[in-house]
Amino acid sequence: MNILERIRGGGDRSVVAERPREPEPWVEISESVSRLCSFDSGSVSVKVIQDSRPIHDKMIDSFLNKFFPSGYPYSVNEGYLTYTKFRALQHFSSAMLHVLSTQSLLFAAGLRPTPAQATAVSWILKDGMQHAGKLICSSMGARMDSEPKSWRILADVLYDFGTALEVISPLCPQLFLEVAGFGNFAKGMAVVAARATRLPIYSSFAKEGNLSDLFAKGEAISTLFNVMGIGAGIGLASTVCSTTQGKLIAGPLLSVVHIYGVLQEMRATPVNTLNPQRTAMIVADFIKSGKVSSPAELRYREDLLFPNRLIEEAGSVKIGQPVRRVFSPQCVKQLKATFSKEKFLLSRKGSNAYMVLEQSATGEDALRGWLVAAFASEMERSGVGSGDTVLNEAYERMESVFPVFVAEVRSRGWYTDQFLDGNRSRIAYAKSR
Repeated sequence: MNILERIRGGGDRSVVAERPREPEPWVEISESVSRLCSFDSGSVSVKVIQDSRPIHDKMIDSFLNKFFPSGYPYSVNEGYLTYTKFRALQHFSSAMLHVLSTQSLLFAAGLRPTPAQATAVSWILKDGMQHAGKLICSSMGARMDSEPKSWRILADVLYDFGTALEVISPLCPQLFLEVAGFGNFAKGMAVVAARATRLPIYSSFAKEGNLSDLFAKGEAISTLFNVMGIGAGIGLASTVCSTTQGKLIAGPLLSVVHIYGVLQEMRATPVNTLNPQRTAMIVADFIKSGKVSSPAELRYREDLLFPNRLIEEAGSVKIGQPVRRVFSPQCVKQLKATFSKEKFLLSRKGSNAYMVLEQSATGEDALRGWLVAAFASEMERSGVGSGDTVLNEAYERMESVFPVFVAEVRSRGWYTDQFLDGNRSRIAYAKSR
């Protein structure tokens, strides 16, 4: 008998009705901007909270926020070998592409492909547009925490796009600086995204506190196959790819191999942190079978290209929408009464559910809200009821199953102390309840 069947036999508990109170002001935090919101005669008043500190304090704080963070096979988790093999493949093909693009840049600039001149061209481009790309991408760290796999794939797509621009640069020598500069801008963004997602990916394999050893061995494999790829690329560049036409044939083929390698690499990674997609998949599996899937079991089912898709079995939850846009004043009063002990507000509209988390909400809070949404959706599809009645009954049902459910979630290896929702809006009440 599965978990859900064992605990569904419990009786319903009485619902203690609370008198709805007037909606209190709240603060919405999104993209590091705080807005003080309140309902006033049915309309919403929104005011950006101004920072009265001296300008130099603001600059220092902005700098800190941008540049600072707020024995095999038994020592790693399942999938590490597959991850490593495809990591080697994508580094090998990427290094070959780099050789071809560097040669094309030298030809486009009218220089002989000597090492000194290659270094000079690379230095100028890296210190210009590439660094601009790095700075722009560095502000997206929270989104990378939430979806490290998708951002790692995007990093390699951006890198290959930048490489492609460099390969075709001899075809338009009059636009050499523009084409090569834009290519390095894309590469700069790719470098930041790839490096920022490296730690959560390696962390998913660490089983015995051996993160540093995993990182060191992973970099050793990357270096080895980069060197081998450079050698193979030099051979290719001096033979069939000695002309631009040859590069236009070999480049797309190597890009396909490169992207295929990183896709398989990411599919093999069992990330154990909770984000919207993985939380929805855990809840959907629990609703359907009464079982909780482990990170290794979910890894090949994650949608890496469209991670924001809604899962009907988990209640089709849209998370992090601004309260002022999705809830009316009357709705807020009712929801605060229904979920008075929770760190989320949840309401169903049509076939979707909208959930907003408080600033201090954890993975457990998100799981509680998702379970309520899933139970409510299941009850509506079964014709049991609708509206507020369904939410109240779903909440009672969640309370009865949650202790066993969350214990099973933890035992399956999920980290529930945090919920990584990227830069979606959260709320903080302006005064205590």
